[in-house]
Amino acid sequence: RINFTGSTRVGRIIAETGARYLKPVLLELGGKAPLVVLDDADLDEAVNAAVFGAFANAGQICMSTEKIVVDETIADAFVERFAARAAALPSGDPRGHVVIGSCISRGAVARVGELIEDAVGKGGTIATGGPSDTSIMAATVIDRVTPSMRIYDEESFGPVVCIIRVDGEEEAIRIANDTEYGLSSAVYTKDIARGMKVARRIESGICHINGPTVHDEAQMPFGGTKASGYGRFGGKAAIDEFTELRWITIQTEPMHYPF
Repeated sequence: RINFTGSTRVGRIIAETGARYLKPVLLELGGKAPLVVLDDADLDEAVNAAVFGAFANAGQICMSTEKIVVDETIADAFVERFAARAAALPSGDPRGHVVIGSCISRGAVARVGELIEDAVGKGGTIATGGPSDTSIMAATVIDRVTPSMRIYDEESFGPVVCIIRVDGEEEAIRIANDTEYGLSSAVYTKDIARGMKVARRIESGICHINGPTVHDEAQMPFGGTKASGYGRFGGKAAIDEFTELRWITIQTEPMHYPF
């Protein structure tokens, strides 16, 4: 078996090479995890999950919340609370008492800055944070993101999250699925039956109802769909991935043959 965790670009190269030699490949690749906040969601809980999901490890997690899809009837209240929480997150030297430490390089932060500037240039608004010229970047929230902006499609892999306002449940599902990726997702609603209905329609390997997009358990099948790869880690799923299913028979009586 070939097992790879990393970018979708490199994953495609590995999958192509594995196919040439008929080697099974397990790929856990990029993500653009949506967190859907429906009109009946508990806003405080949704904000808590969004803050953790977007800014844990400075957003450098494959499951990081990349876009928050929020019903327009509650969007103003959500953004106000979310931006205030994000602005209060301490950033700086990771050896200190901070939540957001350094990104992997200044180049990574510069690329995130380009996404922010592109969004602002096309009508997006910075609710808090902004670009940085060091490897440390404060938690950044971009509101009123549209499909014309790079950050709508591209995985940022940094401490920035975009907010997309939608008109109702159907549009929320469409926007959540409007991505090449399909690793993790989340849905917030007080109606669990409604949450299950929405979760089943989101095109991702993982969906958490009333929980953050960043979540993993060793016994659970972890993996994605679409450009986020294929195969599953965890529990019985991992055993199936890394072993061969065989058929062995024992004949205890003389066989009957047609000729």
